[in-house]
Amino acid sequence: MKLGMLTACLSGWSLERIAAFAAEQGYERLEVAVWPDTGSRDFEAAHLPVATFTESDADATREVLDRYGLELSALAYYENNLHHDTDHRAAVKEHLFHAVDAAAMLGVPSVGTFVGRDNTLSVRDNMALGDRVLPELVDYAGERGVRLIVENCVMEGWHPDGYPGNLAYSPELWHWVTGLGFGLNWDPSHLTWIGIDPVETILPFAEHIVHAQAKDVELFPRKRDEYGFFGKVDKGDDPWDMGWWRFRVPGRGVVDWPHVVDRLYEAGFTGTLSVEHEDPLWGGTDEKVLEGLRIAHRTLRPLIARES
Repeated sequence: MKLGMLTACLSGWSLERIAAFAAEQGYERLEVAVWPDTGSRDFEAAHLPVATFTESDADATREVLDRYGLELSALAYYENNLHHDTDHRAAVKEHLFHAVDAAAMLGVPSVGTFVGRDNTLSVRDNMALGDRVLPELVDYAGERGVRLIVENCVMEGWHPDGYPGNLAYSPELWHWVTGLGFGLNWDPSHLTWIGIDPVETILPFAEHIVHAQAKDVELFPRKRDEYGFFGKVDKGDDPWDMGWWRFRVPGRGVVDWPHVVDRLYEAGFTGTLSVEHEDPLWGGTDEKVLEGLRIAHRTLRPLIARES
């Protein structure tokens, strides 16, 4: 198992600047964000120009990684592959294919994405839609030696009422998505707030957990007693404000990281545990983000066996 970090939390930085920090801090791998460079930086980052990626870009990327002794664990483009707007869905597919092509050039084994959801349809009807449109994505990647992996993020902010906006949030649905050929980018934080014990999901899906993300969560049960499980009705300008929980960096929430890492070892996991920093207490400025990544490293590094 290797310790890595997702680059999305440093959206305004170049990949080389991130690599220098990661290497100095002691991270071993990077999960690189490759959203389109649209100028929006709320939840997106573009650290490789995958839409126009060339062999020259690949050589330059490898030179940066070699200089800092890092590897790439995955490229990250988490968007809605079942969006109700078919033009939007087509644009997502096109960029996902660009990400796969770049990963193939670089020899990166995985590209992360979401299943997503058409909010005009039921879960069952979404699954039927997915059966029709998702195999093409898996096949395109597989033909190029790349595995598509899906994160089990609920994406509640994508749904107007805080319901799941990404249909890979539960083990029940993992049977479906892995049956379509996706691997899992397993994240315990999302499982925790929806009431699933993350540790108990590892062994049953060991063969499908290709990559793992390290994100923690802090719960406020008294606020849940007021808002209910699906969170606030009035979220103001922030559709992600559920009101009774928030993401934290590893070590500052309720996830039992020694137990998680131990169970991953028991499952034979040899991939990357990648820190995904979305902690609002350690965000807002670059220095706070960096300190959050340091906290995460201090929490997780002692749990991961060093190679002899």
